[in-house]
Amino acid sequence: MAFSTLLNNRLDFIQAYRTPKHYEDNVYMAKRWIKQWDGKTIHQIKPVMISKYIIKLRKSISAYTANKELGALRALYNYGIKPPNRWFFDNPTDGIEFFSIEKKAKYVPPIDDVIRVIMASEGEVQDYLWAIALTMGRMSEINHMEWKDVDFANTTVTLYSRKNKGGHFVGRKIPMTKKLKEVLKRRLKGNNTPWVFHHTYYSRKVKEWVTGPYASRKRIMTTLCKKAGVKYFRFHPLRHFGASVLLKEGVDRKTIQELLGHANIKTTDIYLHSFEGSDNKAMNHLDSTLNQFEKVVKFEKRKTSAQD
Repeated sequence: MAFSTLLNNRLDFIQAYRTPKHYEDNVYMAKRWIKQWDGKTIHQIKPVMISKYIIKLRKSISAYTANKELGALRALYNYGIKPPNRWFFDNPTDGIEFFSIEKKAKYVPPIDDVIRVIMASEGEVQDYLWAIALTMGRMSEINHMEWKDVDFANTTVTLYSRKNKGGHFVGRKIPMTKKLKEVLKRRLKGNNTPWVFHHTYYSRKVKEWVTGPYASRKRIMTTLCKKAGVKYFRFHPLRHFGASVLLKEGVDRKTIQELLGHANIKTTDIYLHSFEGSDNKAMNHLDSTLNQFEKVVKFEKRKTSAQD
C-alpha cells in the first residue's frame, strides 16, 4: 500500500468523525509528510526514517511540534492496523519516544484586558467575542452554533462538540444571560442562514462562492490585542477567563466544569444535564462582572478622547 493511500484514507476518516480543527491540523501535517515520503509504500518507511524526521522537527521547530507529529503518525499507522482495516501489522513508530517538554502555565489574561479587547472590536466580531465569553464555549462550538440551538423562550443555548473519543456530537445546555440574549437577538436580525455566525467564501471543493460557518478566525485576536494595547492571547483564554471569574465569585468547581463541558465530567451528566438554579446564578455572576468592567473601559475611553 502506498503511504499516500493510507494518508488519504485516514484524512477521510478524521474529516467524518473528528472535529474540523483536528482535521485541519492533520491536513497541515500531511502536507509535510507527503513532501518527505511521497512515492514510498508504507513498508519502505522505516523506524529510523521517522526518528530522524522527528528529531529534525525538534531542532528546527520545537519539541511540542515533534511530539504532536509523532503522535499523529502513530495514530495514522494504527488506523491501518486496527479492524476493520487490517491492511498491515507493524507500526514503524513503535519504540520512538516522545521528547520531554516543560509544561508552562496557561496564560489567562486579566479581566480588564479581555474587556479592552472586546471593546476594541466592532459589529459582528464583537458579538462573536461576547458569545465566547458569555457561554465559555470553544471556538469550534461557537463557529457551528445554529439558530435551532438557541432557545429564547427557555433562555438557553446548546453547544455541541466532538471532544469525546468516539467522535460523536454531544451537547450541553448553557444558561442565556441578559447580555448574551441581546447579542443573539442582534445577530438574528436579517440573518436568513442556519448559523448564528457565518461568512461567504470561495469553496475550492465546489468551485463557487458559498455561505457557511467559519472554520477558523485566528487572525482576529492578533489585530485586536495590538489595537487594545494588551498582551496577545487567543480565543481559548476567553472561556478559561470566564471560569476564573466564576471561581473567584465562589461558584463550585463541578458547576464550572459542567458549563465548560470538560471531558473529566461523566458524559451522561454533562450531555443530559438540564441547568437549574446554581448554573443560572453562576452565569449571572459572569454577566454582571463583565458588565461592570465594560462600563469602566467605556468611561476610560471617553476620558481619553476628551483629553485628546
